[in-house]
Amino acid sequence: MSFFLDYCPDGEQVIDRLRQLYTDRAQDIILAKMNVPNRAIAEFAQTHQDGFCDYPDLQERVSFWDAYTREQKPVRDDAILSCYLSEMDQGLYGGLFGGDVRFLCDPQTGWISSMVSPLLDNWSQFDRLSFSTDHPWFDRYVNQLETYTQAARGKYGIAHMILINGLNFAFELVGATQTYMDLIENPEMIRKAIALAHQVNLKVHKTFFEKVPLIEGGTCSFHAQWLPGQIISESLDPFHMTSVDYFEKWGREPVEKIFAEFDGGVIHIHGNGRHLMEAASSIKGLKSIFLGDDKGYPLAFDVLPELKKRVGDTPFVCMAKFPDFQKALNEHKLTGGVFYDVTDVPDIETANRTMDLVHNYRI
Repeated sequence: MSFFLDYCPDGEQVIDRLRQLYTDRAQDIILAKMNVPNRAIAEFAQTHQDGFCDYPDLQERVSFWDAYTREQKPVRDDAILSCYLSEMDQGLYGGLFGGDVRFLCDPQTGWISSMVSPLLDNWSQFDRLSFSTDHPWFDRYVNQLETYTQAARGKYGIAHMILINGLNFAFELVGATQTYMDLIENPEMIRKAIALAHQVNLKVHKTFFEKVPLIEGGTCSFHAQWLPGQIISESLDPFHMTSVDYFEKWGREPVEKIFAEFDGGVIHIHGNGRHLMEAASSIKGLKSIFLGDDKGYPLAFDVLPELKKRVGDTPFVCMAKFPDFQKALNEHKLTGGVFYDVTDVPDIETANRTMDLVHNYRI
């Protein structure tokens, strides 16, 4: 296999290890990404304010991602470097129906994300909605895909985006509170919203794979790094605040239905959604779970052994602070079958010394 991403010089070996985790579900190894200080983010923080902003200049965004990924090139970790269309985050899906899209700048990450206010005053307006790719927001989406693809070619990848599917899409239509109420009071409208969501998400993400070439037959992922095939990224967030029964009734089918249109998918689970772990891990087509950390809940890193027992060999992606990761690494206490996204790594030299240990680590 000849690897052709200039900013990932060890890409062949990295992809081999990622296959072991996501395809073979090896439980005796660990993988890691080392997040070292990055000048591109530091410069972004100096030149951008926290808060609402306009849709950015794409050439400025291309320059940011090129600088960010290029600076990570000397780090010999398990990352496949990629950029993310954060501007298309939630706003794209509501924007396609004329929603009030708002952009939000985060100087600490270099991201500009989007969101949208509820589109409808009530469900009586639902039948007015019509999805078409002949829309300025779809043109904007395709233009950003093509611009990023051209800029990234041969250097770094383009990560798949989050879906806004199922109840997440209903949230965009009428808001979260009304959606939860209508699961009981108006379930037929929720079913109609879920059907429309599938149509929209399928077109959005089929277009992604039409425009963005696979890397060595796989999809780049900002958290999971790379997975073989056309892999999508789904969200179970609405069910973090419901019972498992509600997930089984309203969540499983839309996720499995759209996973089946591709080669599977990944999900993330926040701290308040860990009661879903067993149910989520049995989703057909699931490739990995990213474990989110949230205020008021134990860090996923601190409860990894317990979570692993609940899901068997399902691969995890878990955030870890460098001092905690280093201590567990040295004491041989890390949980296997996990990709560790390690923050606060002091420098490249430390990162590479640590990765020597990671590559030789066996459970």
